[in-house]
Amino acid sequence: MSVQEALLRASNKPAGKRPYFLDTEVERVLAITMAAVQELAVARERIDTLERLLERKGLVARDEIETFEPTADQAAERGLWMQEYLARVLRIVQQEAEAVEATAQGDLYSEEVAIEISKDMA
Repeated sequence: MSVQEALLRASNKPAGKRPYFLDTEVERVLAITMAAVQELAVARERIDTLERLLERKGLVARDEIETFEPTADQAAERGLWMQEYLARVLRIVQQEAEAVEATAQGDLYSEEVAIEISKDMA
């Protein structure tokens, strides 16, 4: 998968306008924070599981993990993952920019299309 494909897939969004319950700036920061918290919680749980399994089987000691230095290829793979991760975390900012662009181009949200269709049917 290319970097561009990964970034596009990471920023998929549902159709329609995003509902806001708080101030939009607060909602934006909250959405970014919660995306990061969710990613971190899942990652931390998986890392803990792997470290415990490796140590239990005598394959790797935890101090080996702490002193590990990646190769150039491994560092590049980690860099790609970081870009995908940041795209997911900052998804709301990208979606808002897309909404502004869509509005400037005259595109309609699905709710607006439904309103237009219902007007035509009346």
